[in-house]
Amino acid sequence: MRERVEVSPDVVLRRWAVRDAASVAAAFADPLMREQTGRPIGSPQDGARWIAERTAEWEAGSGFAFCVVDGADGVLAHVSVVSVDRRHSVGWVSYWTTASARGRGVASLACRALAQWAFHEVGLFRLELGHRVNNPGSCRVAHAAGFAVEGRQRQKLAYDGIRHDVELHARLATDPEPPDAVPRPVGGPAWEPGPSTGRTEALGPVETER
Repeated sequence: MRERVEVSPDVVLRRWAVRDAASVAAAFADPLMREQTGRPIGSPQDGARWIAERTAEWEAGSGFAFCVVDGADGVLAHVSVVSVDRRHSVGWVSYWTTASARGRGVASLACRALAQWAFHEVGLFRLELGHRVNNPGSCRVAHAAGFAVEGRQRQKLAYDGIRHDVELHARLATDPEPPDAVPRPVGGPAWEPGPSTGRTEALGPVETER
């Protein structure tokens, strides 16, 4: 399986490496990101542990996580397919972006590339993801990456004593590719896809939750 996917000169998917530990810690220092991990990530050592867990999943074949970087190898985002079920050829997709990469189309583009990689390199047929209904940014990424809405799980998740519905999306290997889109360089104006989709990229961190 390929461990590096060059999507564009400004967007590359590669495996997470030990050298990314500080970048992981910086990403999770964002208050809006702290709910996206079971254990706190407050230091480079915690970031290294998180990367080691992703490496163990890859080696076991149970999950495949990519670090999304720019042309200078700066960390922009994370995309992964986990809970891989070989019998049914199904996997669960998740993603998040760093603060500097938000609003540039990076998550959508990387998620699309991840889907094609999972279909062709891992042999999966169905990819699933879910997001809280109060996270429209994650929903926009899912749509732009070709994931269709399939339903809602009522009050599945609880944060700070409040229960949240989760909207489910899925993409099949036989589904058509969504319209092409090119991300803007980080620091430029926010990316918007063409009129065929009418959606904009998330302006905040995006995630999918199991």
